[in-house]
Parts: sequence; C-alpha cells; structure tokens
Amino acid sequence: MAEAENFIQAFIDEDLAAGRVTSVQTRFPPEPNGYLHIGHAKSMYVNFGTALKYGGKCNLFFDDTNPSKEKTEFVDAIRRDIEWLGYHWEREVYASDFFDTIYAYAEKLIEMGKAFVCDLSADEIRETRGTLTEPGTESPYRGRTPEENLRLFREMRAGKYADGEKCLRAKIDMASPNINLRDPVIYRILRATHHRTGDKWCIYPMYDYAHPICDYLQGVTHSLCTLEFEDHRPLYDWVGLTLGFSPKPRQIEFARLNVTNLVMSKRYLKKLVEEGTVHGWDDPRMPTLAGLRARGIPAEAVKDFCARVGVAKAQSEVEIGYFEAVVRDYLNAHAPRAMAVLEPLKLTITNYEGEEDATFEVNQLDPAAGTRTVKFGKTLWIERSDFSLDPPPKYHRLKLGGYARLKSAYIVRADEAVTDEKGEVVEVKCTYFPESRSGADTSGIKAKGVLHWVNAETGVDAVLRRYDHLLRDADYAGQDFSERINKESEHIFAAKAEPYLAENEGSYQLMRTGYFRAFREGGKLILSEIVSLKDNFNK
Repeated sequence: MAEAENFIQAFIDEDLAAGRVTSVQTRFPPEPNGYLHIGHAKSMYVNFGTALKYGGKCNLFFDDTNPSKEKTEFVDAIRRDIEWLGYHWEREVYASDFFDTIYAYAEKLIEMGKAFVCDLSADEIRETRGTLTEPGTESPYRGRTPEENLRLFREMRAGKYADGEKCLRAKIDMASPNINLRDPVIYRILRATHHRTGDKWCIYPMYDYAHPICDYLQGVTHSLCTLEFEDHRPLYDWVGLTLGFSPKPRQIEFARLNVTNLVMSKRYLKKLVEEGTVHGWDDPRMPTLAGLRARGIPAEAVKDFCARVGVAKAQSEVEIGYFEAVVRDYLNAHAPRAMAVLEPLKLTITNYEGEEDATFEVNQLDPAAGTRTVKFGKTLWIERSDFSLDPPPKYHRLKLGGYARLKSAYIVRADEAVTDEKGEVVEVKCTYFPESRSGADTSGIKAKGVLHWVNAETGVDAVLRRYDHLLRDADYAGQDFSERINKESEHIFAAKAEPYLAENEGSYQLMRTGYFRAFREGGKLILSEIVSLKDNFNK
C-alpha cells in the first residue's frame, strides 16, 4: 500500500493511540455469487494493504448468507483471483461457519424484546417502511411477546412455514430518520440448498445482521466497506452494541472504484455470460479479474492502478484510458518485442538470395534484456496497409518507386505490384540495397518509413484477436443497459507471426500493432490484444 496516509489510516491511528485496539485485523468479504471484477481489486488493496501496513492480519471472509445465488465455483474463482494479485489471507472464514451462533444471537434479541416475528409480506413491509420525510408504520405483529416470538422463530427454523410467510425483524425505531433502522428484517425463510451446509437450514440471516456478528466473531477490528454501506453503519453499530460486543469492530467506508466503459456489476456481468454476449466470465473483454488475467494484463499493473487511484471518501469515476495507460506503462517497460502481421501482403525481394539473421533488442528500455535474432529472407509478409497504389500526401510507407526500411534489415524500393482478377494487390516486388543494412548503412538513401515484417518461409499462422470496450459509451444515462452493449467488440484476423511467438507464451509488444498475449489454444497460436499502443489518455 502507498505510504501516503489516507483517512482510513487516520482513523486506525486514532484507535491505536486511544488504546481502543492494540493490533489491526481486517477482512476481504466477497459474496461467492459471481466472479470478482476490477472494483474488487481496490477492496483487496484497501483491506490487505491496510493490514500489511500495520503488521496486522486480513482474513478472506465469504459472505455466504444467500444460498440461492452462491456456488463453490465462485469460491474457487475468488481464491484464484486473490492469489493472482499476490495477496495472502490469514484465515479463510465463511458466514456459514457461524450460522449456529448467529441463530443463537437472534434468539437472544428475541428474549431481550429486541426482535419479533412478523407475518407481513415483503411488499407489505416495503409499503409500511415510510419515506425519507415520513415515518414508517409499525407492524401489527410488533407487540408479540418474547415467548410467542421465540416459539414462532423456532417453528420457522423447523420448516413449519412457507418461504416468505414469516420473517424475523429487529425492533428498533419505525420513526428513525435512517430507514435502515425501521425494524429491518434480520432472518427470512428460504428453502435453497447451501453450497456448504446443504439443506440443514431453511432460514438464513440477512447480510446487515450477520455482517457485524461475523466481524466480531473473527476478531475484526476495522471493517472496511465501500461507501454504499455508510447508511447501514447505524444498524451495524446497533447489532454490536445491543449484543454487547467488546471491543465492537469499527466500520469505515471508502469510495468504490468506478471505471468508464466497463460493466461494474456482478448482476449485469452474470447476464452477459448467461445471454452469450461474451464467451464466459473469463472473456478478455470482461472487467472480471479472470478476464483481465486471460487478456494478459499483469497483476502488478492492476495493483499499481489501485495505488494510483488511491483511497478517497467521495465517489468518483476513473477514465478507462487511465487504466489502459497504467497497463501500457508497465508493459512498455517489461514486455519483449516481436513481430506479427495482421493482414498479410506478400513482399518479394527480387535481387536477394539466401537468408541471414536480423538482430532485435528484446526491449529497448531494458538493456539487460539483450538481443535476439529473426531469420530474414527473400519472401516476406508485410501489412497490407503498408503498401499503396494511390498513396495520400505524406505517406511514408511503400509505394511504387518509393523506399522504406524493413525493421533491423535493409531498405527496399517497390518496383512492381502484382494484382489478381479483382484488381487487389497480392504481391509487391522490390529491390533491396545491400549497403543499407541496419546499423551499417552507407547507402545514402533516405527512407522515412520503417516496416515490420514476417519471414514467409519460417513464419507461422496465428489467430489475432483485437477488442473494443463492451460498452459503446462512457456514461449514457437513460438508455437500457442492453442497448449500450457493443456487439462488435471482438475482431478476428488470420495473421502471420514470427515462430518465436509460437514457442514462447507470454505478453509481447507486437511492433507497430499493440501489446498482445501469445498462447496456444486448440493447437493454434493465439495473439490476444491486451492494450493498444496508442495512448488516448490526457495525462
């Protein structure tokens, strides 16, 4: 975590100085109802980073109180994502570990006269809750005795009533200016098989009730949550104070990470997967951590991005271009250079015979990375866009009678364009100048354009994938979510690549093309775009 102090650290320093706590314990609390996205990376940065700064501990806490949406698949995915980012949890804890204790605390609240069984439906509770300017209306069942409530609650647990027929509500204040304190539901009947406890329970605690109890039971000192839980803090405190927790954990809220052009909701991400808009949770276009990993975005760049964004109290939105700039900066410094051609056009050097080695710097920003060689020959592939029969003004690539340098090799002159029956150029015939060899050029020929290439004899076939953002716009309020999806966000090319990419999986800067992840899939070489070379972010 960055050394610069943020407001969370100021609160913790205050608690340590006052002796309210002697050590720091946090927790990262995902619900296993989907894959984590980039917003969760910030929560990890805050929770794991805060514990690390104070020499404390951070648990991985699974909030598994809603079995109808939770799966072991998501638990496994969350573990993988945390490990990918390089964080280490002290203990793996589940809300379901504490179900018996959470239930016992509910009975205690009933016995204290602080909770009651209510027969109103969810809609009726909503209608009687009141508004921001008007108090709510008390439930007609609010006056039940503790004995009756205890009997009914135990019958709920025993499965006597149907889903939604009854619920347990905290008895607080229906006139409270905070709607969350207007007798909130703390248990509901829900017949769903739990991924860990099976069918043992047919009633489950609500998150707002279970959250403070689970924090206390696992020894959390500071419960760090995103800002939408700020209005829920009074209920968090009420549960802890009413049940006599000492020391009671302190909840502190921070602004969540919002990034333009990204779908930042597990509910909508799940919809994209289920409707087949994307190939899965790990589709490279997805903002899930699995998607970022599949795209080839380095974990270090994600953590650096979270550190640069920082921890703030006010909600804000970060431009997607800023995230891409951080990724680009990292890859520019670390990624080896290689060559691939998206739309191949054959180039034949008519006066060249044999082959030789062309030498490249692995990464010109890292002298320690050294050099490597690529076979240069008579027949090459170049980009179709690097030759024009009718070039525009200031065109510095190949044209008939014009000169260009082949990267780390020679200057060539285009002499002839061979076309097919449709008039499409299928081959460019060139002359090379032996004295123009890169690094030892004595030709005196001026060539402004430098072209990358792939040897046609040794090059390999590749499937090259490029991506646009899933959302067509940064922020287009008022439109239906589905109307904003860019359904043309994946572009496939039949490319040619140097054999080095087929032999060495990893992240590369493809010269003049972008940053790509190279890997094999179904026996084919796949080049999957990580981020473009062009930086559109206004720094």
